[in-house]
Amino acid sequence: QNINEYVAALIALKQKMIDGDRLLTEYQQKCTDILYFSISVFTALVYDHFLEISALRCQVEQMLQKILPLEKCQEELGSLKAELEEKKVCL
Repeated sequence: QNINEYVAALIALKQKMIDGDRLLTEYQQKCTDILYFSISVFTALVYDHFLEISALRCQVEQMLQKILPLEKCQEELGSLKAELEEKKVCL
């Protein structure tokens, strides 16, 4: 009877090991699925932000192109005002 109990205990232990291995495999697959999903979501977010940043960079460059001529005009205006003040003083 001791041998039968021992064999039954070994069989039960073997089944527990098989069940534990199956659970670990399922858990690992779920973790892998979550990881791949997280990476895909993160990648999509990064790509969206990259597009937004690129659009903003283009807007900044366009604004700079508009501002540079205005700065030159302001410099010329400042020079003309200074010249006008000099002529007023001379009169």
